[in-house]
Amino acid sequence: MADGTQRIVKLTLDERTVVRRNADVEHERAVAIYDLLEDNRFALGMGAGKDAAGPYHVHLSIEDNRLVLDIADTGDQPVDRVVLPLTPFRKIVKDYFTVCESYYAAIRTATPSQIEAIDMGRRGLHNEGSNLLVERLGGKIEIDFNTGRRLFTLLCVLHIRG
Repeated sequence: MADGTQRIVKLTLDERTVVRRNADVEHERAVAIYDLLEDNRFALGMGAGKDAAGPYHVHLSIEDNRLVLDIADTGDQPVDRVVLPLTPFRKIVKDYFTVCESYYAAIRTATPSQIEAIDMGRRGLHNEGSNLLVERLGGKIEIDFNTGRRLFTLLCVLHIRG
């Protein structure tokens, strides 16, 4: 990381629409947030203005079928709001959920080779979603692939309605 200010130091999720999450999902959420805060690249694009230097607090939510990133400084003063349509992510998220269900079911009953095959598919879809997120944020926010992976995990968590 070239600049220690171009990063997220606090991340919260909009919990208003969440009814409940199972233990597997809750674990994925916790790990994604922990890993993201440990190592991320998050630099605002030129449109955010000259006073938008990080580090940042980010609040993720879904509003009107859009991913919303409310970005603030470390004093929680608003810096920028980035809104992305979720339509391009719809199929990937749906497929990812289907494969995750198969994966968690397989862990309980399948052979190691079957679990590995399902997990490869799961990681492939996750990578596809991460790449799409990096691409769609381009020009607004610059993130690296690993930051994109963790944010994609959290985007999926926000889609779960219980």
